[in-house]
Amino acid sequence: MAHILIVDDSPTDTATIKKILEEQGHKTSSASDGEQGIKKATELQPDLIVMDIVMPGLDGFKATRKIHKADETKSIPIILLSSKDQETDRAWGKMTGAKEYLVKPVKKDELLNTLKKLLG
Repeated sequence: MAHILIVDDSPTDTATIKKILEEQGHKTSSASDGEQGIKKATELQPDLIVMDIVMPGLDGFKATRKIHKADETKSIPIILLSSKDQETDRAWGKMTGAKEYLVKPVKKDELLNTLKKLLG
């Protein structure tokens, strides 16, 4: 199964996503802000990243852009997951390098179908 990095400053949201993924047999790691997310993405080389947008310090848009532009992490697909559901947020997310954009609270089926699509 896949190794998935969850980057979210909300312990509740992280636990929810972790439970959904681990029930499917995936391995998870987590980071609580954008800077830590970039560091863990580089160190762990996960198969996929689920990234929140609104976080203290480096937000998810900036962290996604940095991960997407770095040679050692640019091939890791990123799903942005946020309570921001405006069309401009979705467009901006895609421009920063995210493969998908899901809205919180995430639905289990929606997350798993998106994973299947991105991981094959």
